[in-house]
Amino acid sequence: MYENSHRKEKLVEQIHHCASNFVQKESNKNSMITITRVELSSDTKKAIVLFTVLPENQEKAALDFLKRNLTEFRHYVNQNTKIGHIPWFDFQIDEGEKSRQKIDTIV
Repeated sequence: MYENSHRKEKLVEQIHHCASNFVQKESNKNSMITITRVELSSDTKKAIVLFTVLPENQEKAALDFLKRNLTEFRHYVNQNTKIGHIPWFDFQIDEGEKSRQKIDTIV
């Protein structure tokens, strides 16, 4: 059990690292896209990459960019890791992180 959870943690770290590098290399720099976390399904077949965007009014453009480039991201992960089975990816805005940041601002 421990080995399986350790493997999953390593996989999450690799995907997070790849997503951060991919965004840094491929984005148009009109906004700052920050990869906040990766949620991996228990069977490791699906991964949701969560992110925040500054300024916030660029969120839709950033989400559109990432969704449009899902295939390229999948190839990037395949070329830059030794993951045997590449999960299917989705990108989503990290609403939880946005809420946390607003609370920090208020406090």
